[in-house]
This record gives sequence, C-alpha cells and structure tokens, in this order.
Amino acid sequence: MTANGWFQIGFFLLVIFLLTKPIGIFMTRVFNREKNFLDPVLRPIEKLVYRLTGVDEKHEMRWTEYAVAMLLFSGVSMALLYLLERTQKWLPFNPQKFPNVEPGLAFGTAASFTTNTNWQAYSGESTMSYLTQMAGLAYHNFASAAVGIVLAIVVIRGIARKETDKLGNFWVDATRCLLWVLLPICIVGSLVFVSQGVVQNLKPYTTVQLIEPQTVQVTGADGKVATQIVTQQVIAQGPVASQEVIKEFGTNGGGFFGANSAHPFENPTPFSNFFQLVLIFAIPSGLTYTLGRMTGSQRHGWAVWAAMTFLFFAGVATAYWAEARGNPLLAGVNQNASAMHSGGNMEGKEVRFGIANSALFSTVTTDASCGAVNSQHDSFTPLGGMVPLINIMLGEVVFGGVGAGLYGVVVFVILAVFIAGLMVGRTPEYLGKKIEAYDVKMAMLAILILTFTILGFSAVAIVKPFGASSISNPGPHGLSQVLYAYVSSTGNNGSAFGGLNVNTMWYNTSTAVAQLLGRFFMIIPVLAIAGSLARKKTVPESAGTFPVTGGLFAGLLVSTILIVGALTFFPALSLGPILEHLLMSAGKAF
Repeated sequence: MTANGWFQIGFFLLVIFLLTKPIGIFMTRVFNREKNFLDPVLRPIEKLVYRLTGVDEKHEMRWTEYAVAMLLFSGVSMALLYLLERTQKWLPFNPQKFPNVEPGLAFGTAASFTTNTNWQAYSGESTMSYLTQMAGLAYHNFASAAVGIVLAIVVIRGIARKETDKLGNFWVDATRCLLWVLLPICIVGSLVFVSQGVVQNLKPYTTVQLIEPQTVQVTGADGKVATQIVTQQVIAQGPVASQEVIKEFGTNGGGFFGANSAHPFENPTPFSNFFQLVLIFAIPSGLTYTLGRMTGSQRHGWAVWAAMTFLFFAGVATAYWAEARGNPLLAGVNQNASAMHSGGNMEGKEVRFGIANSALFSTVTTDASCGAVNSQHDSFTPLGGMVPLINIMLGEVVFGGVGAGLYGVVVFVILAVFIAGLMVGRTPEYLGKKIEAYDVKMAMLAILILTFTILGFSAVAIVKPFGASSISNPGPHGLSQVLYAYVSSTGNNGSAFGGLNVNTMWYNTSTAVAQLLGRFFMIIPVLAIAGSLARKKTVPESAGTFPVTGGLFAGLLVSTILIVGALTFFPALSLGPILEHLLMSAGKAF
C-alpha cells in the first residue's frame, strides 16, 4: 500500500461527498415536479410522450397498480430484446454478419439486461451486432436503471406521505427519470469518453498486419496440439462510448467488449477510469440526500450515507491490503511497491491502473449493482476476492445500484428500527410511522428471497455434473466461482469471478431465473412496505422514540446489515475464500 494509493481512494470519496447534495436536490425537484433549468427543453417533449402514449400524468397509482405497470413494462421490454437477439442475422447494422443468438443465451441475456444485472455469458464483440448493442442492450441500460430509480422514489414517497394509498404514476416517473436524470448526463458523459479515446463508430472490424508475428499453440478438433504463426489481428470497434456512459451511470455494468472496463477501447486512461467510478456512485449517493429532503429529515439521509460510507471504506481497505501484500507462494519474488512496479498481486490487473485502482474499482462496482470490472476478480487473492463477494451478499446496500441500493437499505432500516424497539420495549417508529408486523414480514421476505435463491442454486450446481463440470479450479476456489455466479445474478450485479464456463443451458437458465427472482421478487415486498407506510398516520416523537438521525442509528444500521446480510452466508464463505486463504498460507494454491 502506498500514500498515493490512499490519496486516490480518499479523493474519490471526497468527490462523491461533494456530488451527493446537488444530485440529491436535482432528483428531488425532478420527481416532485418542481421547476428546474431543463424544463424549457424537456417539458414539451414530456407532454408529447404522454399525448402519443395516452398517459394521464395527473393519475396516481396505488402500490399494486404501480407494481403491475412496472412488471408489464419490464416483461414486454424483455420479450423485445429476446426477439432482437434471435433475429439479428437478418437485421441491419451487422457488419460482421454475426448469426442469431442461440435461444438459451438469448433468454439469459434478455433477463440479465432487463433486471439491471447485465450478466454476460458471451463476449459482445464476437456475439452481438451493432443494432443489438444499441437498440437492445443500451436501451435496457436506460430502462432498467429508470425502473430502479423510480422504485426508490416510490419508497421515499411512502415514508413521506401519510394517510393515502397514492404513490405516483409509474409511466410519469419513468419518463421524467429518462428525460431529466439519465439522458442529459449520458449525452455529456459519452462525449467525455470520446475525448479520452473511447471508440464510437459504426465501422466494420479492422484487420491489421502484426509488426511482429506471434507463434502460438492451438488445439485441433482431434485434440492434438499444433504450432501456428499468427500474422494478423482483428481489431473490434463500434458504438462503445454511448453504451459505456449508461453502463456506469445506470449501474448496469455490461461491457461492449468481453474484457469490459479492462479493455483500452472502453477504459483507455486513468481519468476515464476515475470518471467511470464517479458515475457508478453518483446516483446511489445522491438518493440518500433525496431521502432526507423528501422526508423532511436531512440528518436521517446523512446518517444512511454515513453507514454506507463506513461499509465502503472497510471493504476497499481490506481489498487494497489483501492485494498489496501479494501472494505468499511467490517466494523470492519482490512484491513491494516501488518506482519501477506496482508491487503486490498484479495477476489479472491492468498495469495502467495498478493495485489501488483495481481494488477500488472492484469494491465500488460490487457495492453498487454495477458489475463492471477493470481487473479479473478470479485472480484476486482469496481475501481480496472475498470483498466483492461479501459486498453483493450484503444486498448491495453500500450505496448500491441506482434506486435498488436505497430501497434495499430501507429494508435494513426497518429491521434496525424494529430491533431498537424490541430493546427498549415499545412499538418501533420510523420517521413518525409505526413499524408493525406486516412491515417487518415484508422486509424479511425480501431478504429471505435473496438467501434461498443464492444458496439453493449454488447447492444444486455444486453437487450435479451439469453444474460442477463448468468449474475450472478444484477445491474451495471452484466453490467460490459457483457461489459468485449466483450471488452476482441474484444480487443483479453481473460481475463474474471468471474461470467458470457459464454459457451452458444450466447456467444460462438458472442464472436468468435467479436474476428475475432477485429483482422482481424483492421489489414486490418493498413496494408493499411503501404502500403500508403511506397509509399510516404520523405520530409525534416522544422521549422513548429511537432517533434515526445520529451515530447510534448509523452504528445499529451497520450492525444489522452485517449480522443479517453477512453472517447468513458465513458457512459458504468459510468453505470458499476463507478456506482457500488458510490453505494458501499453508503453501497450497488452486
């Protein structure tokens, strides 16, 4: 670890802190329909959209109607993406003449991008046409992000409103989110990426002659190994920058290239790397301020932000320490940082980013439900790789995905307030609303859905040949690969440990089902909580009311997240990365 590395981590956190208030205020104005500087341009477009689609912008929905609208929108969008993948061979903007995507992969990809997971069992540059990338995958990057954000707004409205069953209009909220929040930043951000060297064109791939031909060994269909001299290289390109910005800003994570943000055409410079990190946390951090502003308790919003920040810093510090200390099995190798090299465990990392930025990126992308990567998580040390795994297991509430992180942390807030009420022997209250049995049941249902899905699918994949045959490493590391696949899918993260062949019928289908369960079966209980809170009366604070605005509350919230989120999976972690770390320390690697 170096002072420069810590400075970069600290500077990133400072920038996020400075952006939290302005972004939070802007989103409050957008969803409260207050005037802002974009109205003269966007308001006429918004009215036109409603006129063409027949939406009554004054109509407000109950939570059940809101949920049905959201499910219909997501279901139709998923079907259209599946159809686009299955017919791309005959559609335009396919200069490489890619064939139609096979059914299992097409279904898994459609489910993945609809749920904001962006799990990729393929390499985009060798599978998807430009039209599929632009009109299919990039569209879903916008749509799934908008769904997550408006659901967070609904939860905030449920907390803020009283004695009503009206929570807003899904179509209006989604339209305003797309027009005011996502599109303006993405237009500007894509130009920033282009300025850094991110590719943006519709040209066919370019074949170039290598200056120095390479000799490689290839395995033929008969299983024999032959020597081959490679004299040419195909350079993939395409409309990358326009997809890259919403990939990060919408915490989607699906890369245009298989190498994702480790690819020089997606992430060419240190500044583009930093800009991507800021985009990932911008909306999730801003929503904590929106929570405080819309509920009338700004200190509560900052308390939630502080709890998230503590967990973030604990994770990045652990990952940075684990990777900077290197691999103890490389005896006699100098792994100390110096002016000549980064030091530490550089396996699977880009030299232009080094240890600190790799550890920071892996932590940020798994704290949020982004899943973008600039290094190979499979090549991290056991404890370093355990950090992104735990981040997702916590429910990705450490800032979390756009919207999903906030409504996920509200679930833990309700549990924390409930526990506090049990300790003092009175009915728990949350910002003037009494937390009752129904609210706690819905909160626990949301958490249990994630737990059963992750552990259930992982257990089947480990014991059955159709799952275990895809593992590339034996022992505890292989368990980590499978566990990460279902943690990432159910948590709608989308990053992968790597080393696991997931382009099979079992993994394409099971991960898709896990993604749908992790997204929509969690959203329904959360919307039910919002509807329940909105119907309640507010009660004045008393001497026995547990405050949700200070350090005590932030500490209780962190404890609840760790106890409920992390310890649930401790047996699985002890058989995976923890056991691997102990064996590595004893001189054995996998």
